[in-house]
Amino acid sequence: MQVAQSLLKELGLPAGDLYEHPTSSLTFPDGAQYRVEIPSVEGPAAFRAVLEAAHEYGITIHRISQGSGIMLLSDAEIREMVELGAEHGIEVCLFVGPRAPWEGNAQALTPDGKHFGWRHMGMDQLVYALNDIERATSLGLRSVLVADEGLLWLVKEARARGYLPENLVVKASALLGAANPLGIKLLADQGLNTVNVASDISLAKLAALRQVVSIPIDLYIESPDGLGGFTRYHELNEIIRVAAPIYLKFGLRNAPSIYPSGVHLEHVVLQSARERVRRASLGLARIDASYRTSELGAPGLGVPVR
Repeated sequence: MQVAQSLLKELGLPAGDLYEHPTSSLTFPDGAQYRVEIPSVEGPAAFRAVLEAAHEYGITIHRISQGSGIMLLSDAEIREMVELGAEHGIEVCLFVGPRAPWEGNAQALTPDGKHFGWRHMGMDQLVYALNDIERATSLGLRSVLVADEGLLWLVKEARARGYLPENLVVKASALLGAANPLGIKLLADQGLNTVNVASDISLAKLAALRQVVSIPIDLYIESPDGLGGFTRYHELNEIIRVAAPIYLKFGLRNAPSIYPSGVHLEHVVLQSARERVRRASLGLARIDASYRTSELGAPGLGVPVR
């Protein structure tokens, strides 16, 4: 233990989780400390439902994300989401697919194979994934959700060589399983722009992470049952203080799994999208007015381009 602590201090890293919960001095480029994300927005109809609910509840949504994958959206559907995002100054983040649990291999479906998460199995799947991203960016998308370290590296190289837009925002899914500050630092060094951390992460662990990386953190304030079903509304102010800049992500407990989505689940998708916005309004009402949020279209958002 003493050797580890000495080495970490020599490297300028925390020697453990920070139980004193120091205040983060970092912000988004516009000086804001928090932004709001609504996940599981599975297509243009769900996006419209989110926009209507945000207007009804009087709140600002900075990012919407989707989980079923780019491949399950038509060009017309992607263009419609791009148009809505560009019109309203909202980041549209689409997941890359297919992924291990339903891409054609069985290992990830076995009890012990679940450690593969939602990664891409083999080079063919990485090829499919990168082509998936290129298709979406050619339609105007500027934010993607990844769950594989190999794909992250490949996207970094594609951006650097001009195959993908330089301003493409790359977000790591909670399903990537980034578990500690040094693992997340490795991802950030490979071009990651924003990271979804574990839903049950403590304030002490958040504080240590913030001392190591400067990229925005994404955290479920209410997480779906598959990620624990946690509700952390009472911690919102401390989470912002310790972890800024942070995307407050409002999932939904006690809701059906909808991935991959489609017309057969449309009623559930639309109603749950509206309820996620209502939940966000309940959480935002608890936040101290001294904490700053961003305007729509703020710097750093992966707002799509027409």
